Amino acid sequence: MTFGGIKLALENLVNYAINYANHGFGVIPIGANKRPLVKFANRPAMSVDEIKQTWQRYPLANIALKTDQFFVIDVDRHGEVDGMDAIRALKHDEWFKDTLTERTAHNGFHFFFQKPKDENISQNIGFLPGVDLKAHENNYVVVAPSRIGDKSYRWLNHKPIRPAPQGLLDLIKEKAKPEKRKILSYKISAKTQTTGLFEKIANGLGDDGQRNKSLASFVGGLLYRGVDPDAVAKLAIIANTNTADSLPLNEVERTVNSMIEKEIQRRGIDE
Repeated sequence: MTFGGIKLALENLVNYAINYANHGFGVIPIGANKRPLVKFANRPAMSVDEIKQTWQRYPLANIALKTDQFFVIDVDRHGEVDGMDAIRALKHDEWFKDTLTERTAHNGFHFFFQKPKDENISQNIGFLPGVDLKAHENNYVVVAPSRIGDKSYRWLNHKPIRPAPQGLLDLIKEKAKPEKRKILSYKISAKTQTTGLFEKIANGLGDDGQRNKSLASFVGGLLYRGVDPDAVAKLAIIANTNTADSLPLNEVERTVNSMIEKEIQRRGIDE
């Protein structure tokens, strides 16, 4: 996949979004909080007409690209951890040269690489300290010229997205989480609410703007069934980790604590 033909001198974000789509990228409109404004998981890429209609509805929307055909080494540089320290420690600067690269709104980096055709690249949040591997087919990365507050994303070059160096692929395999094995399956005729709680642990909280609501429902369901609050917190983290676009850990903690407080009040009234 090439990228060199994209021009960065257009008038507004809808035109950027259309240009990305015309170059074969799956465009996702997102809000200032980096959350999608439309459902996109397991759906075809938006057409040009759909993009125009969406940006008419959300004229201030930023742009993200779905990581279905490429993966991104996402280097975070704000907060206590500087992901570039982990990148430098690899002592392989050549891995990250000559491929499409952007600087993020918080001074981090996105290094884009083609997904290999004969190998599976699994998403790995916490791939290295301060570094995430964004690769899930239902995940995305924010791209230029999107803005977060008064800070913008910007391309550092216009190079094509190149295949990942073998050394980087070997490191990704080494750091990969255990792959899920294919297992036998059968059709379930009826499911209970308890069944749904178990499935959220394995499958995550969903793929749209309902993740917080889904997490609260999940936590509340466990607490109502008498699961120990400490165990509930651990299960909530697992469910969030298994979500394609997971919530920040502080949001998970806040939601869990809020639901525990509600359960304490409920039990105080009922008992």
